[in-house]
Amino acid sequence: MDFAPEGSGSADEHDDSSNSRRERERKQYHRHSAEQIQRLEEFFKDCPHPDENQRRQLSRELGLEPRQIKFWFQNKRTQTKSHNERADNDALRVENDRFYYENLVMREALRNLVCPKCEDASSGEEARQRNLERLRAENAWLKQELERASRVVSTFSRRSGVLESYLPPSFSPLSYLGENIPGTSTTTLLPQRLSEIQEMEKSVMVETAVNAMDELLELFRGNEPLWVKSPTNERYLIHRETYDKLYPKISHINSSSSWIESSRDSGLVPITARHLIDIFQDPEKWMDFFPTIVTKVRTIEVLDTGKRGGSLFVMHEKLHVLSPLVAPRELAFLRYVRQLDSTTWVIVNVSYDSLKELEDASSSQTWMFPSGCLIQDMPNGKANVAWVEHVQVDDRSLTHPLYKDMVCDSQAYGAKRWIVTLQRMCERFAFSLGPIPTPGHELEGVIDAPEGRKSLAKLSHKMVKNFCHILSMPERIDLPQLSELNRNGFRVSVHRSDTSGQPNNMIVCVAASLRLPTSFENLFDFFKDEHARDQWDVLSEGNPVHEIAHISTGTHPGNSISLMQPVNPKENMLILQESSIDLLGANLIYVPVPVSTITSAISGQDTTDTNVLPSGFIISSDGVDGGTRAGASSSSSMIGSNSSLLTVAFQIMVRPDTFSDRLITDSVATIHALISSTVQKIRLAVGSRFG
Repeated sequence: MDFAPEGSGSADEHDDSSNSRRERERKQYHRHSAEQIQRLEEFFKDCPHPDENQRRQLSRELGLEPRQIKFWFQNKRTQTKSHNERADNDALRVENDRFYYENLVMREALRNLVCPKCEDASSGEEARQRNLERLRAENAWLKQELERASRVVSTFSRRSGVLESYLPPSFSPLSYLGENIPGTSTTTLLPQRLSEIQEMEKSVMVETAVNAMDELLELFRGNEPLWVKSPTNERYLIHRETYDKLYPKISHINSSSSWIESSRDSGLVPITARHLIDIFQDPEKWMDFFPTIVTKVRTIEVLDTGKRGGSLFVMHEKLHVLSPLVAPRELAFLRYVRQLDSTTWVIVNVSYDSLKELEDASSSQTWMFPSGCLIQDMPNGKANVAWVEHVQVDDRSLTHPLYKDMVCDSQAYGAKRWIVTLQRMCERFAFSLGPIPTPGHELEGVIDAPEGRKSLAKLSHKMVKNFCHILSMPERIDLPQLSELNRNGFRVSVHRSDTSGQPNNMIVCVAASLRLPTSFENLFDFFKDEHARDQWDVLSEGNPVHEIAHISTGTHPGNSISLMQPVNPKENMLILQESSIDLLGANLIYVPVPVSTITSAISGQDTTDTNVLPSGFIISSDGVDGGTRAGASSSSSMIGSNSSLLTVAFQIMVRPDTFSDRLITDSVATIHALISSTVQKIRLAVGSRFG
């Protein structure tokens, strides 16, 4: 063999030699033996998605690099997916051919059709034409259904067979909802076309739901590069390019102003998984647990109650941020609940095309990609909950600049808000409705009678729900006299009370939101300080207010239901007040209540039908997540940001027989004066206290 002298030869020759060597090494790097392939095939049947530890174990057994194992499984899943798609398309093609030939046979039979009674050719021809028209219409409908089913199979075909490990061997989407299930019901609020969902439509809904569950489970298992840390905070969000490659979808919101929100979070909650599943499936309990997020929810149709492996619902939900400056989000979606094993459940929510007509055009246009939670039972009656939120939003009404950071940064509707709210409400119900806790502070003034605590807690919870509901401003008015208020950040609504626990009259509500230069924790402490109440409560007329009794609703001392008594009480009234704080914000809501009603509640009587007209404050951070700051890993170590957002809302009652535009203007002017005075007092107090 001849060797070129050192330093001789062209650079191209060296490059060619180097490229050839790398090419040979690359080919050898990807070559697997028959034994290795057989072992990989066997493992793929049991687990098509091995985790990192499993890939390392296989690499040690087979003498391969973990990267080789990863690529082999990725290629195998792609091959399996392509094989399933071809099989489904072949089956559809055979079905289409069968329809075609059956149609030809019927057409041939109709050509010789003659009336059997009189054998009148003209009469036979008319009947033949009518039958032909009917057949053409049926054939056109069959073609449309076939095309739609083909699109569904192409778009939502099962990926890599991972779903089969969670489904019974005999599972089939077409047989899953084969007949009506006893005990199910359809609400009359549903439009006629949707209230009579055809079997083909049901099968497509089921296919959509189970594939959404498949995707959600992969999102729970996935890490980088599917999930990456946000550049502005420590929260995780979905990497768009990686997601679009794994789950290509058509865009359902074609707008240059739309954006995509994604988030995930997890936490331990003091409630069993079965109780949580019950809450997810019951609209009333769902609203009870999330009054600060959910303003309206209903079950449109129950497609299955769990007798065939999972429960499937058509749901309608309206979400809100507790400020009238942010438009609500309205969603109609499929909710699929399934038990994976003896201790684990998965709940997936996903939007569906034909349900869009149920949404209010005035709300933010929202499309929900597979979202939901994974719930696992833990010892001591607790559950570990992992949550994923993934939506595309087009805000038609343009979110106010005050709340832009909070909304666009997934803090307003993100996974962390759901987890934190769930933890707080579980704690609230456990403290107020369960056995009396034994806090480390003095018990003087604590209502300790179990029935009295439960009754007063239910009345207070009704007050909180009513207050949260009115902040969505369901019937906002726009009178010329009020335009100046709207420009200054005030919002006005007038509605007839139809909510249980509110007076059956016309209610005028005025709300305002503003930014204050202190943390929400500091602002909450200021409102909770009874010695500082005369600095903001214009109704106290400068007189101090004292707490005479309370019920703890959490480990934080600010979480409580209180009975407040002014020094100079008027009309024999007490103030019922509930305050709450968590990692993301706080609220303080109060209402004057007759002493007789409070006495009845403390004695254990049901007082939830009492008319209440609450006012109060909603406080939140200004878009920076206090729970993810350095050193803020729990409620005991919360560290506030430099500013917070405050929403103030007051209400006034107007009798229907005196209702007029003039009276509206006068009532609004009265409440506006109260809010303006309150806001001014708060600004001065905050400036002197925290400036």
